[in-house]
Amino acid sequence: MRLCLHCEAEIRAANWRCDACGHAPETIAGFPAFAPALAVDNDGYDDRYFAELFRLESGNYWFRARNALLIWALRKYFPQARDYLEIGCGTGYVLAGVAAGRPDLKLHASEISSRGLPFAAGRVPQAELFQMDARAIPFAGHFDIIGLFDVLEHIEDDRGVLAQACRALRPGGGLILTVPQHRFLWSRYDEHAHHVRRYSAAEIAEKVAAAGFKIMMTTSFVSLLLPLMLLSRRARPSPRGEYDVLAELRVGAVTNTVLAAALAFERMLIRCGVRFPLGGSRLLLAQRRT
Repeated sequence: MRLCLHCEAEIRAANWRCDACGHAPETIAGFPAFAPALAVDNDGYDDRYFAELFRLESGNYWFRARNALLIWALRKYFPQARDYLEIGCGTGYVLAGVAAGRPDLKLHASEISSRGLPFAAGRVPQAELFQMDARAIPFAGHFDIIGLFDVLEHIEDDRGVLAQACRALRPGGGLILTVPQHRFLWSRYDEHAHHVRRYSAAEIAEKVAAAGFKIMMTTSFVSLLLPLMLLSRRARPSPRGEYDVLAELRVGAVTNTVLAAALAFERMLIRCGVRFPLGGSRLLLAQRRT
């Protein structure tokens, strides 16, 4: 059900107006805003990157490989799901992949920055989109699947977000998430990307379980490219101290093709049951305990 964040009463009206207390969310950039104070100014992500990300994502090996892995996981582990929420959808690239790969799903997505939502709406016009703080989700027992893709590392209270996600799922509902992995990969990239942490496998598994989930599958990915990531993160900074957080996404066509092929081979191994202990990112799938 949908909840009023002011009084916790059930919301029945299509415009989100609460019959119990009369509260209704603001509208910002044409979307319901459940955390309007954070819609334009928040410290989780620099939304100036949205326009360039929108341009880069569809052609970049990393985004394409992650989408392919996520669609495989959704099909394999949650084939019966119908209602899907993505928290922190950014420009909607993953959401568009889910829409194409799982056209049976009813799509909902949120973003803390209202500036990202028009990009997502352009990619997936059929989705219900809204501005939201992941620490206060206005749903309970509503969704079959919730996705969090490279979102938790931006949030100090990640335990609170996982608990909120658990509440928003129906009993037996599924959680699918990705996070950056390994403290030894921490670099200026993480600082400029507004990361709070990089996870260990044990840390993310413990936090997910503590929130009320049973882990179904977890593996590292971007594992075959880990040596290249180490070299990239240890590269000398510019003598003027300048840093471009999107620089590693701008690769030439040949390099992009080679790296995409490496990640396609890695994905084939994962589909065959290989679980990598090390890798730049971690994929985790879990089910809400009933």
